[in-house]
Amino acid sequence: MLSLLSIIAFWGLAVADSQLSHRAFPAAPDGYTPTAGDCPADRPSIRSAGTGLSESESSWLKLRRNFTLQTVPNFLESLNISGFDAKQYAQAHFGNVSNAPNIGLAFSGGGLRAALTGAGAIQAFDAREGGNDPTNLEGLLDSATYVAGLSGGGWLVGSLFINNFSTISSLLNPGPGASTDLWNFTNPVISGPDTSAGGEADFFTTLHKEVEGKADAGYNISFGDYWGRALAYQFINAPDGGPSYTFSSIRNDSNFLQGKIPFPLLATDSQVAGSLSFSPTNTTVYEFNPFELGTWDPTNYGFVDLQFLGSNFSNGTIPNNEQCVRGFDNAGFALGTTSSILNSLVTTALLSELPSSVLAVLGNLVNETRAQDGLVSLYEPNPFKGWNPTGHALDANSDALVLVDGGTDLENLPLQPLIQPARAVDVIVAVDSSADTSYIWPNGSALVATYERSLNASGIANHTAFPSIPDPNTFINLGLNQRPTFFGCNASNSSGPTPLIVYIPNAPYTYSSNISTFQLDINMTQRDAMVANGYQVAKMGNGTANKEFKSCLGCAILSRSFGRTGTAVPAACSSCFQTFCWDGTLNATTPAPYTPVVGSAGKLPGNSSSSGNGSGSGGSGGSSGSGSSQSLATGVVPTSFSLALSLIMGFLLM
Repeated sequence: MLSLLSIIAFWGLAVADSQLSHRAFPAAPDGYTPTAGDCPADRPSIRSAGTGLSESESSWLKLRRNFTLQTVPNFLESLNISGFDAKQYAQAHFGNVSNAPNIGLAFSGGGLRAALTGAGAIQAFDAREGGNDPTNLEGLLDSATYVAGLSGGGWLVGSLFINNFSTISSLLNPGPGASTDLWNFTNPVISGPDTSAGGEADFFTTLHKEVEGKADAGYNISFGDYWGRALAYQFINAPDGGPSYTFSSIRNDSNFLQGKIPFPLLATDSQVAGSLSFSPTNTTVYEFNPFELGTWDPTNYGFVDLQFLGSNFSNGTIPNNEQCVRGFDNAGFALGTTSSILNSLVTTALLSELPSSVLAVLGNLVNETRAQDGLVSLYEPNPFKGWNPTGHALDANSDALVLVDGGTDLENLPLQPLIQPARAVDVIVAVDSSADTSYIWPNGSALVATYERSLNASGIANHTAFPSIPDPNTFINLGLNQRPTFFGCNASNSSGPTPLIVYIPNAPYTYSSNISTFQLDINMTQRDAMVANGYQVAKMGNGTANKEFKSCLGCAILSRSFGRTGTAVPAACSSCFQTFCWDGTLNATTPAPYTPVVGSAGKLPGNSSSSGNGSGSGGSGGSSGSGSSQSLATGVVPTSFSLALSLIMGFLLM
């Protein structure tokens, strides 16, 4: 249970959340159409990443860190670390706020699988959802500084912050006055909320009108525009998916301005013109936050004020004869951008569904999609055109900035924004719902990709460091893919300051949560079962797999703080680290197919079931488990996705 101080600190947010409302605002001047107008007296310009955090984020960070000085001690006390007085430690050391833990949360891509599994984890982390469950990790969300997502995890993070930093419970059951489409995935996202013939026609007509308005204003459009508008209906609580709602408007909310809620980050990858090569060693990773869009990578090394996207920047500034554009950073477009799937399978399936008459109507848009090999989001004019502070800028000569799914480079966890030295994050709790194995379970590949990027001699990692990570076969052979594992426990073994990674993989505690990334619909019973399983994923099955995990998470959070303050690691934490820290053991032999059954997750070393290679074919938690996994593994697009692809024709024929 949280202390009275914590309850008082969050009373305002709890009251505000009792009825779902909007956190972002309809700040765009003309709906989905970007609009030019007067520039502020201090004309916008590109900021070099070499300056560190933006002034806006730095100012916000001071408020947030001071606010978490109230919440972190209470959270740590609730974790009951044996022989350790969290309140006394905080009183002794947190007078210097830099000694307090700086916490980041990361939610992977993976479509609805990732969004729903992550939602269950958020429930376990949220003090407002706590109740009387002694195994809850309530207070972690309230103590975090940063919350990052990409693709399906980006839908989750974006939806939280655009909708009043709402509880997951209120998103799942929004109550009277809220949109009936919100987090209702009964119908595929592309088909709209009303699947009757007239309802679909109205949906397609509305989306086409909105996107065509952007085109008529002189902006090149992409499939990402339609995709983002469709997603908005299911993730934004506003009529017609909030076409006027902008991502940058989050900065204007009073609770955000006061540092009472964390800082949202969405990760996306850049596609260099003419290139279909994506890997952790050559891909520029961009981030959205309430203040900026940009990258820390030396291949661009700059940030632009998010609210002025669409303006005609040249060599880092907006010329005096140009106006400033507002409304380009549509909130749904941001959600669509981080999940714009650049994948030949998807592209081939999509285009094969379209008759020649439709392809003729699409014209250049289809040709560009074929050339780009997927569904992309165009940011044109490119705000970074002519911007080349390092002499290595890859986007400086392009008229359009082309952004794609944040996991395209295999870094399916949004870790790059969180490991930047300027943010000084101590610990990252990473919930991984990746589809790495044949049956759509994670095997650590996302962590491996980030680790390999940190070692690359090209300098793409911009001097970021990352803990050592074993190969994916080792993850499966040692059971690291079915239970929480800590990486980077010994900071002295790293080449530079690294956060400790608390890796929490999706696993079947109570439900076969391995639905296909391309499954765009799910009934309410399955939706709630997915969220409930995610809740158990975060807590190791209510502590049944290991009753000490709750305390051990506290030790992980405090690890870097102990080092800064010269505090001896408590005996309970030493025991935790022996249990949960990867000790460097490798077993790269090819494992048997990983086919866990429900209830097999969370086994610790020494248990005969620790490999999780059960006899099932993906679990027994429902029809959406092994069937869709098998079809995806063999290269067949699942039925629901095929339906969605056929329905997209409605957008394009209007």
